[in-house]
Amino acid sequence: MTASSKNRAASRLETGPFREEQVRAAAAAAREELGAEVSVGWVFVTSDYAPHLAEFLELVRIHGRVPLLLGGSAAGIIGTGREEEDQPGFSLLLLHLPATRLTPFAFTQAQLEESSGPAFWHMESGVEEADAWIVLAHPARLAVDRWLTQWDAAYAGVPTIGGLVSGGESADDLFLLRDGEKIAADGLALALRGGVRVAPIVSQGCQPIGEPLTVTSAQRNLVLTLGKRPAYQVLNGVFLALPKRDQARARGNIFAGLAVSEYIEEFKRGDFLIRNILGADPDSGAVAIGAAPRVGQTLQYQLRDRDAADEDLRELAAAARDDDHARPFAALLFSCNGRGQGLFRAPHHDASVLAETFGPKPLAGFFCNGEIGPVGRRTFLHGYTASAALLCDA
Repeated sequence: MTASSKNRAASRLETGPFREEQVRAAAAAAREELGAEVSVGWVFVTSDYAPHLAEFLELVRIHGRVPLLLGGSAAGIIGTGREEEDQPGFSLLLLHLPATRLTPFAFTQAQLEESSGPAFWHMESGVEEADAWIVLAHPARLAVDRWLTQWDAAYAGVPTIGGLVSGGESADDLFLLRDGEKIAADGLALALRGGVRVAPIVSQGCQPIGEPLTVTSAQRNLVLTLGKRPAYQVLNGVFLALPKRDQARARGNIFAGLAVSEYIEEFKRGDFLIRNILGADPDSGAVAIGAAPRVGQTLQYQLRDRDAADEDLRELAAAARDDDHARPFAALLFSCNGRGQGLFRAPHHDASVLAETFGPKPLAGFFCNGEIGPVGRRTFLHGYTASAALLCDA
């Protein structure tokens, strides 16, 4: 097999204010390292570059020879083994995917309002079948949860992975990029079909505590009883059962985990959709969560802290490597703004874990306002999560 017939990737992470020479050199070096025609490029850039976007994108496209360039604004940028949270700059990934059909699709909230079901999205996107989708969205302009529900119905079982753009001081500072310009769309998706397999990792960073119990009474977003006991009573009992040394760190860091399937004999980390606890009432016994629990669904409380988040990502990455035989040639990483040094008290955590597990593969990504990825067979919008798309040979 010749080099040009194999999937290939190259990436660069550059920090500092916009400088024409730096952008030109980075794009040219990535293109030379790739050693083949570019199929698609991904670029994530901090808002400091906003006054220079047109020139920046032109330089990347010309000197990287990128026919299709997608990306967006970033509060912080991620590269191979590196995370830069407080510096201007950009992260670039160039991909050579000779056997893959790539279909970009920009869409709006207005289209979501018009949607009449799966056939609508097939028609609008021009894609009926895909092996995976990489998506970016504007957090203030797209009803992402509602869109994901429709998207999952249109592309059932297809991995959809991505993040919500970030950076700047207001919603007007956020942007999506396609080719040489900032686009007015509210969402941007790329379909991949053939030639590449996308293995998702969605690390919600939690450790189950207490025991899994059945929701026996619920109303809207309120869990009233678990196993016929007041949900607050169960929550309080779980907290008090923690070792004294863990109770202080657990304050404000306990979440609700809703099982994504009831056909699991023994629930473990990764079997739950993690949602915030919004409030709890000791008098009524109700616990309000950021979801709509169903009677009969299993709920287990979860602890999120840096130790749990570190262990969770390492376990999921190792499982992908060992159980799924993921051998990525490149990756995209979408990590929450609430992770990074603020959570782990050390730099480069998520990017370093992936580099340690899979080797220093070309990678680009950014710190997001929300992360998109599958849990079970459904796709969700997450918080405090690291969502990665491992690009592997099919």
